Amino acid sequence: MLEITGLSVAYGGLRALSGVSLRVGQGQFVTVVGANGAGKSTLFKTISGVVAAQQGTIQFDGRDLLATPASMRAHLGIAHVPEGRQVFKAMTVRENLELGAATKAGRQGWVHALDRIHTLFPILSDRATQLAGTLSGGEQQMLAIGRGLASAPRLLMLDEPSMGLAPAIADMIFERIAQIHREDGLTILLVEQRVAEALELCDRGFVLETGHMVLEGPFETLMADDRIRQSYLGLGDA
Repeated sequence: MLEITGLSVAYGGLRALSGVSLRVGQGQFVTVVGANGAGKSTLFKTISGVVAAQQGTIQFDGRDLLATPASMRAHLGIAHVPEGRQVFKAMTVRENLELGAATKAGRQGWVHALDRIHTLFPILSDRATQLAGTLSGGEQQMLAIGRGLASAPRLLMLDEPSMGLAPAIADMIFERIAQIHREDGLTILLVEQRVAEALELCDRGFVLETGHMVLEGPFETLMADDRIRQSYLGLGDA
Protein backbone atom coordinates (compact mmCIF):
# COMPACT_ATOMS: atom_id res chain seq x y z
CA MET A 1 0.00 0.00 0.00
CA LEU A 2 2.65 2.52 1.09
CA GLU A 3 6.21 2.23 -0.16
CA ILE A 4 8.95 4.71 0.70
CA THR A 5 12.34 4.40 -0.96
CA GLY A 6 15.51 6.41 -0.32
CA LEU A 7 13.68 9.33 1.28
CA SER A 8 15.80 12.31 2.32
CA VAL A 9 14.51 15.53 3.90
CA ALA A 10 16.39 18.61 5.13
CA TYR A 11 15.44 21.68 7.15
CA GLY A 12 17.59 24.76 6.72
CA GLY A 13 20.52 22.72 5.55
CA LEU A 14 20.22 20.14 8.34
CA ARG A 15 19.40 16.59 7.23
CA ALA A 16 16.31 15.29 9.09
CA LEU A 17 15.90 12.06 7.11
CA SER A 18 18.57 10.31 5.08
CA GLY A 19 17.87 7.47 2.67
CA VAL A 20 14.87 6.17 4.58
CA SER A 21 13.02 3.18 3.12
CA LEU A 22 9.86 1.63 4.56
CA ARG A 23 6.97 -0.48 3.34
CA VAL A 24 3.45 -0.84 4.77
CA GLY A 25 1.29 -3.58 3.27
CA GLN A 26 -2.49 -3.58 3.06
CA GLY A 27 -3.97 -4.34 6.49
CA GLN A 28 -0.64 -4.24 8.29
CA PHE A 29 0.21 -2.53 11.57
CA VAL A 30 3.67 -0.99 11.22
CA THR A 31 5.48 0.90 13.97
CA VAL A 32 8.40 3.31 13.73
CA VAL A 33 10.17 3.90 17.03
CA GLY A 34 13.04 6.13 18.02
CA ALA A 35 14.18 8.81 20.41
CA ASN A 36 12.92 12.38 20.33
CA GLY A 37 14.43 14.13 17.32
CA ALA A 38 15.05 10.93 15.38
CA GLY A 39 12.93 12.18 12.46
CA LYS A 40 9.69 10.28 13.14
CA SER A 41 7.37 13.29 12.86
CA THR A 42 9.27 14.54 9.81
CA LEU A 43 8.57 11.21 8.14
CA PHE A 44 4.82 11.64 8.70
CA LYS A 45 4.83 15.27 7.58
CA THR A 46 6.56 14.28 4.36
CA ILE A 47 3.99 11.56 3.67
CA SER A 48 1.21 14.10 4.32
CA GLY A 49 2.87 16.75 2.16
CA VAL A 50 3.52 19.31 4.90
CA VAL A 51 7.27 18.93 4.36
CA ALA A 52 8.97 18.58 0.98
CA ALA A 53 11.31 15.73 0.16
CA GLN A 54 14.76 16.32 -1.28
CA GLN A 55 15.27 12.83 -2.65
CA GLY A 56 13.49 9.52 -2.86
CA THR A 57 10.00 8.31 -3.68
CA ILE A 58 6.73 7.73 -1.83
CA GLN A 59 4.18 5.49 -3.53
CA PHE A 60 0.63 4.99 -2.23
CA ASP A 61 -1.19 2.23 -4.09
CA GLY A 62 1.17 2.85 -7.00
CA ARG A 63 0.49 6.59 -7.05
CA ASP A 64 3.37 9.05 -6.74
CA LEU A 65 2.56 10.95 -3.54
CA LEU A 66 5.37 13.45 -4.03
CA ALA A 67 3.63 14.56 -7.24
CA THR A 68 0.25 14.77 -5.47
CA PRO A 69 -0.73 18.05 -3.77
CA ALA A 70 -0.91 17.83 0.02
CA SER A 71 -4.55 18.93 -0.11
CA MET A 72 -5.43 15.83 -2.13
CA ARG A 73 -3.68 13.20 -0.02
CA ALA A 74 -6.47 12.87 2.54
CA HIS A 75 -8.86 12.21 -0.34
CA LEU A 76 -6.71 9.25 -1.35
CA GLY A 77 -7.43 7.71 2.05
CA ILE A 78 -4.49 8.90 4.18
CA ALA A 79 -5.39 10.20 7.64
CA HIS A 80 -2.68 11.87 9.72
CA VAL A 81 -3.33 12.18 13.46
CA PRO A 82 -0.62 14.71 14.35
CA GLU A 83 1.73 14.94 17.29
CA GLY A 84 0.22 17.05 20.07
CA ARG A 85 -3.35 16.24 18.94
CA GLN A 86 -4.00 19.70 17.38
CA VAL A 87 -7.76 19.65 17.79
CA PHE A 88 -9.69 22.79 16.91
CA LYS A 89 -10.15 24.07 20.44
CA ALA A 90 -12.77 26.73 19.71
CA MET A 91 -15.01 24.22 17.96
CA THR A 92 -17.17 21.55 19.52
CA VAL A 93 -16.33 17.87 19.62
CA ARG A 94 -18.93 17.15 16.93
CA GLU A 95 -17.67 19.96 14.70
CA ASN A 96 -14.13 18.56 14.93
CA LEU A 97 -15.39 15.16 13.83
CA GLU A 98 -17.39 16.70 11.00
CA LEU A 99 -14.24 18.44 9.72
CA GLY A 100 -12.55 15.06 9.64
CA ALA A 101 -15.34 13.81 7.40
CA ALA A 102 -14.62 16.39 4.70
CA THR A 103 -13.32 13.76 2.27
CA LYS A 104 -15.67 12.15 -0.23
CA ALA A 105 -15.39 8.79 1.53
CA GLY A 106 -15.88 10.51 4.89
CA ARG A 107 -19.10 12.20 3.74
CA GLN A 108 -20.45 8.98 2.30
CA GLY A 109 -19.62 6.95 5.41
CA TRP A 110 -20.37 9.61 8.03
CA VAL A 111 -23.20 7.84 9.84
CA HIS A 112 -21.31 4.57 10.13
CA ALA A 113 -18.05 6.29 11.08
CA LEU A 114 -19.69 8.39 13.78
CA ASP A 115 -21.28 5.32 15.31
CA ARG A 116 -17.93 3.52 15.26
CA ILE A 117 -16.13 6.48 16.82
CA HIS A 118 -18.71 6.68 19.61
CA THR A 119 -18.37 2.93 20.21
CA LEU A 120 -14.61 3.26 20.57
CA PHE A 121 -14.72 6.50 22.56
CA PRO A 122 -18.13 6.90 24.25
CA ILE A 123 -17.00 10.11 25.97
CA LEU A 124 -17.02 11.84 22.58
CA SER A 125 -20.76 11.20 22.32
CA ASP A 126 -21.31 12.53 25.84
CA ARG A 127 -19.24 15.65 25.07
CA ALA A 128 -20.54 16.24 21.54
CA THR A 129 -21.49 19.89 22.17
CA GLN A 130 -18.53 20.69 24.43
CA LEU A 131 -15.69 22.84 23.12
CA ALA A 132 -12.69 20.69 22.26
CA GLY A 133 -10.36 23.02 24.14
CA THR A 134 -12.07 22.17 27.44
CA LEU A 135 -11.36 18.43 27.12
CA SER A 136 -8.58 16.71 29.04
CA GLY A 137 -5.44 15.69 27.19
CA GLY A 138 -6.61 12.10 26.93
CA GLU A 139 -10.03 13.15 25.64
CA GLN A 140 -8.39 15.41 23.05
CA GLN A 141 -6.30 12.46 21.87
CA MET A 142 -9.47 10.37 21.52
CA LEU A 143 -10.98 13.22 19.51
CA ALA A 144 -7.91 13.49 17.28
CA ILE A 145 -8.08 9.78 16.52
CA GLY A 146 -11.82 10.02 15.99
CA ARG A 147 -11.34 12.91 13.58
CA GLY A 148 -8.89 10.76 11.60
CA LEU A 149 -11.36 7.87 11.51
CA ALA A 150 -14.14 10.21 10.36
CA SER A 151 -12.38 10.57 7.00
CA ALA A 152 -12.95 6.84 6.34
CA PRO A 153 -9.21 6.33 5.79
CA ARG A 154 -7.42 3.43 4.19
CA LEU A 155 -4.20 4.31 6.05
CA LEU A 156 -4.27 5.77 9.57
CA MET A 157 -1.03 7.47 10.63
CA LEU A 158 -0.69 8.09 14.37
CA ASP A 159 2.08 10.40 15.56
CA GLU A 160 3.05 9.92 19.23
CA PRO A 161 -0.49 9.22 20.54
CA SER A 162 0.81 8.66 24.09
CA MET A 163 2.62 12.00 24.33
CA GLY A 164 1.81 13.92 27.52
CA LEU A 165 -0.69 11.36 28.79
CA ALA A 166 -0.80 9.58 32.13
CA PRO A 167 0.31 5.93 31.78
CA ALA A 168 -3.19 4.53 32.38
CA ILE A 169 -4.69 6.80 29.71
CA ALA A 170 -1.89 6.00 27.28
CA ASP A 171 -2.51 2.29 27.84
CA MET A 172 -6.19 2.77 27.04
CA ILE A 173 -5.33 4.66 23.85
CA PHE A 174 -3.04 1.84 22.75
CA GLU A 175 -5.82 -0.68 23.48
CA ARG A 176 -8.20 1.25 21.25
CA ILE A 177 -5.64 1.50 18.46
CA ALA A 178 -5.12 -2.27 18.63
CA GLN A 179 -8.90 -2.75 18.60
CA ILE A 180 -9.25 -0.61 15.47
CA HIS A 181 -6.67 -2.70 13.68
CA ARG A 182 -8.02 -6.03 14.93
CA GLU A 183 -11.73 -5.41 14.34
CA ASP A 184 -11.72 -3.06 11.35
CA GLY A 185 -8.63 -4.37 9.54
CA LEU A 186 -7.44 -0.79 9.05
CA THR A 187 -3.85 -0.29 7.90
CA ILE A 188 -1.97 1.60 10.62
CA LEU A 189 1.39 3.37 10.68
CA LEU A 190 2.40 4.43 14.19
CA VAL A 191 5.37 6.46 15.40
CA GLU A 192 5.98 6.34 19.13
CA GLN A 193 8.57 6.75 21.88
CA ARG A 194 7.03 4.09 24.17
CA VAL A 195 9.03 1.40 22.43
CA ALA A 196 7.91 -1.79 24.18
CA GLU A 197 4.19 -1.03 23.93
CA ALA A 198 4.42 0.23 20.36
CA LEU A 199 6.39 -2.74 19.07
CA GLU A 200 4.12 -5.22 20.84
CA LEU A 201 1.17 -3.97 18.77
CA CYS A 202 2.79 -4.19 15.36
CA ASP A 203 3.26 -6.74 12.60
CA ARG A 204 6.59 -5.15 11.75
CA GLY A 205 8.70 -2.46 13.38
CA PHE A 206 11.37 -0.03 12.24
CA VAL A 207 13.92 1.82 14.38
CA LEU A 208 14.82 5.36 13.32
CA GLU A 209 17.95 7.02 14.72
CA THR A 210 19.11 10.52 13.71
CA GLY A 211 17.29 10.29 10.40
CA HIS A 212 18.45 6.79 9.46
CA MET A 213 16.59 3.48 9.60
CA VAL A 214 18.92 1.26 11.59
CA LEU A 215 16.82 -1.83 12.35
CA GLU A 216 13.67 -3.51 11.15
CA GLY A 217 11.81 -6.72 11.79
CA PRO A 218 8.93 -8.35 13.67
CA PHE A 219 8.34 -7.75 17.40
CA GLU A 220 10.26 -10.80 18.60
CA THR A 221 13.34 -9.96 16.54
CA LEU A 222 13.51 -6.34 17.61
CA MET A 223 12.86 -7.01 21.29
CA ALA A 224 15.68 -9.57 21.31
CA ASP A 225 18.16 -7.11 19.78
CA ASP A 226 20.70 -5.81 22.29
CA ARG A 227 20.58 -2.37 20.72
CA ILE A 228 16.86 -2.11 21.48
CA ARG A 229 17.18 -3.64 24.93
CA GLN A 230 19.96 -1.32 26.03
CA SER A 231 19.10 1.95 24.27
CA TYR A 232 15.31 1.94 24.57
CA LEU A 233 14.31 -0.49 27.31
CA GLY A 234 17.12 0.15 29.79
CA LEU A 235 17.97 -3.55 29.97
CA GLY A 236 21.36 -5.21 30.03
CA ASP A 237 22.59 -7.94 27.74
CA ALA A 238 20.28 -10.93 27.44
